[in-house]
Amino acid sequence: MSQYSADPAPHSALATVAAAHRDWWRHAVIYQVYPRSFADGDGDGMGDLQGVRSRLPYLRDLGVDAVWLSPFYASPQADAGYDVADYRAVDPMFGTLLDADALVRDAHALGLRIIVDLVPNHSSDQHEWFKRALAEGPGSPLRDRYHFRPGKGEDGELPPNDWESIFGGPAWTRVPDGEWYLHLFAPEQPDFNWDHPAVGDEFRSILRFWLDIGVDGFRVDVAHGLVKAEGLPDLGGRDQLKLLGNDVMPFFDQDGVHAIYRQWRTILDEYSGDRIFVAEAWTPTIERTAHYVRPDELHQAFNFQYLSSAWDAAELREVIARTLDAMRPVGAPATWVLSNHDVTRHATRFANPPGLGTQIRTAGDRALGLRRARAATLLMLALPGSAYLYQGEELGLPDVVDLPDEVRQDPAYFRGAGQDGFRDGCRVPIPWTRDGSSYGFGGGGSWLPQPPEWGGLSVQAQTGTPGSTLELYRAALAVRRAQADLGAGESVEWLKAPDGVLAFRRGEFVCVANTTGESVTTPAHGRLLLASDEIAETGGEAKLPADTTVWWTTAGA
Repeated sequence: MSQYSADPAPHSALATVAAAHRDWWRHAVIYQVYPRSFADGDGDGMGDLQGVRSRLPYLRDLGVDAVWLSPFYASPQADAGYDVADYRAVDPMFGTLLDADALVRDAHALGLRIIVDLVPNHSSDQHEWFKRALAEGPGSPLRDRYHFRPGKGEDGELPPNDWESIFGGPAWTRVPDGEWYLHLFAPEQPDFNWDHPAVGDEFRSILRFWLDIGVDGFRVDVAHGLVKAEGLPDLGGRDQLKLLGNDVMPFFDQDGVHAIYRQWRTILDEYSGDRIFVAEAWTPTIERTAHYVRPDELHQAFNFQYLSSAWDAAELREVIARTLDAMRPVGAPATWVLSNHDVTRHATRFANPPGLGTQIRTAGDRALGLRRARAATLLMLALPGSAYLYQGEELGLPDVVDLPDEVRQDPAYFRGAGQDGFRDGCRVPIPWTRDGSSYGFGGGGSWLPQPPEWGGLSVQAQTGTPGSTLELYRAALAVRRAQADLGAGESVEWLKAPDGVLAFRRGEFVCVANTTGESVTTPAHGRLLLASDEIAETGGEAKLPADTTVWWTTAGA
């Protein structure tokens, strides 16, 4: 029987949770830094911690509350650092442990918090445990810390079960001595066996290591994947790609994961300063996502149902209402997100017809995509709860959809049958200046080529430019911080609106989003605070252009 197979009923600590609405993370805006693509401090073409440190004042001035850093641990980089060889060391390509310590200190001095990625589902195949497990052979106690199994078939030539890798191909790789090991992602990423007590012990130690350095929290990678169904049962011919994200799988969203997070929460609660966990948990429903953020488990969980929604008023209203309804009983804030390092940027996603998924291979209508992206951002930032921004979205960056095959590094691209493998398009280094070999990213080139037109999208080009996307983000975050109704709370009051228009009130604040391709006329709900595009107000009415979101306040109107 798995030590994580039981899932006790949710703990009823809602009275305590209600008093925690003061906590920063309940309404924070958190900015994701993908270190290799943010800023290059040593001129080698690869972003690093020194580069991140140099740009922290920019993030403070942008108006965010915290910074989440994608992995910078020691790694062979088979999957951009999500294959960790040493969880207590910084990879030399990013700097040193002293650089990480200095980054945390610098951020705190600027009033920013630091959240780091934690990768507990799998390690690198170069992790010392796995290397020793291979060397010691079948029967080694180290093999019990992973999922090693004999194969099926007359000579064990077939995988132990029919699971497929998320990146395509079998989820099993055979080693020279004949056994197979499980990897839900790349072969270089063997899955830990969380039924083994040494795995839990190790990660509790890793948590304390980084908490002692001073980090303010952890984003938990593949938070839904740690526990596998007992016996690793076959899917039995069911289409795995269709089931992913739509059903509980024998390797995803097993109830046993919650016992792990209850143990972790007790550790975090020992530390002062409101440290947090945020879950990357792809679940079939928002209601199941809410299980991860019960009062004694994790603090936040990314809302992937919201990220996957089309730019459509009815669809958005439904997912917003369901999210708020699901989070309210467990006392957790909603956590909104539109882009990250694994999906097409929303400026490109909204430039294409709906239904293409979250990895898109065409540029689409760039002007349309940017207009919708700006409107979608204002809508997201008007909702109660916390919001995550992905680096470069404040510049309106699109995905780079025409990268040459020879520069691609996404392992899914080379596997073929799993994810589309086009995540490199959202990972191209961001531009800081109008000119230069890497538009201010660093002293030399960049590890992925930047399009020539990106100089015009740079921080330098957009700073102080009226109507630029960067200035829109700066204004939105300033208003959000100044308006007590924004971020806080757990509900919205829906207002009557024309078809294709979302309208809601939150105290003295009103948000109206026109998701249609035509201009619409609505009431002007007080004093104009901000709009994603120019609007016309006359006689108590407002004319909103297509794909535009507007913020009003009734205070002082």
